[in-house]
Amino acid sequence: MSGVDVAVTGLGLVTPGGIGVGPSWQAVAEGHPAAALDPLLARHRVRISCRVPDFDAARLLGARRAHRLDPFVQFALVAAREAVADAGLDPATWDGARVGVVLGCADGGPVTVEEQHRVLLGEGPARVSPLLLPMQLPNMLAGQTALEFGALGPNLVVATACASGASAVGTARDLLALHRCDIVLTGGSEAMLTPLVMAGFAQMGALSRWEGDPGAASRPFDADRDGFVAGEGAGILVLERTADARARGARVRGRIVGYGASADAHHMTSPHPGGRGLEAAVRAALADADASPGEVGHVNAHGTSTPLNDLAEARVIHRVLTGRPLVTSTKGVTGHLLGAAGAVEAVFAVLTAEHGLVPPTANLTTLDARMDIDVASSPATAPSGLVLSNSCGFGGQNAVLAFAPA
Repeated sequence: MSGVDVAVTGLGLVTPGGIGVGPSWQAVAEGHPAAALDPLLARHRVRISCRVPDFDAARLLGARRAHRLDPFVQFALVAAREAVADAGLDPATWDGARVGVVLGCADGGPVTVEEQHRVLLGEGPARVSPLLLPMQLPNMLAGQTALEFGALGPNLVVATACASGASAVGTARDLLALHRCDIVLTGGSEAMLTPLVMAGFAQMGALSRWEGDPGAASRPFDADRDGFVAGEGAGILVLERTADARARGARVRGRIVGYGASADAHHMTSPHPGGRGLEAAVRAALADADASPGEVGHVNAHGTSTPLNDLAEARVIHRVLTGRPLVTSTKGVTGHLLGAAGAVEAVFAVLTAEHGLVPPTANLTTLDARMDIDVASSPATAPSGLVLSNSCGFGGQNAVLAFAPA
């Protein structure tokens, strides 16, 4: 796909930083952590999460529509409405057959599954909702988005664990390059902050057990990091071929110029200690962008705040990117949005290039001495060059997106 130039013409966000691109960007740009004690996890060993604040689905989507949707779809539709409006597109007038939807999600609708399982146990099978499957199936993320906007083209949900959102954006770019679509709504959404899912993450030892201020629990690249803080939300991007976008007079907010994907083939949850798979994805994205390792000015890192991931990723950045790019992880603010993380961070990568501002890595006080990289601990001017957005997931999934300014 080398030489393919795809424009980002619309952005939409629902994150723990706020509902909408403006509040979310302000939260990460100013480094205000969203982590807090979660009342739903009061009986759990790990009680911290990053929830979307003040999300009223009935108000945002209409009570009848919201009632039939799991939160992972609700988040996506709210973000998608913002992104489509931002792109200046009118679904009533576009050729729906040329509009695709490619979204990422790691799980589907566990909120609905757990609610209906309680009904099954307490009231019996005859009381289980007939909407259980339409609400919880992962593919309904793209299906409901197509229904919302009359998108009749290719309709996909990509599941690569915590790389899902980035994998979806890369796949959407490929569809445009192959002229399968003229417009693609892409990104990712996740709503996994349920008692069962969070208990599972805690039992794995993946979550932070920080005992101090909850806001300080997510500490990417810090010497005292001890696990991630789970979050929720959605990030949606509207993509078009750059020539098409400019021809219709659209505002181009950024360009996707490279994409790389790989597998570690190492372990079901732990990254390869040397970052073998991530390195392959970084090099593939650079080759796709026809760029050298020294042309990267900034990296929006996967940076989960886990001991193994952050160290492996830092080693790859140091080994591969020769120009010492400025690195940040916005998960210090938002927590880890799981399957939505790569999509939300792709939006932040576009905004970094657009505003010339690298958000700080919140809660970074002492960089791990084993890491020879430059990490922004306060807001900084974005260096010139490409912006990379790294994503990794359980199963050894890796996806890297390369962005350039408009």
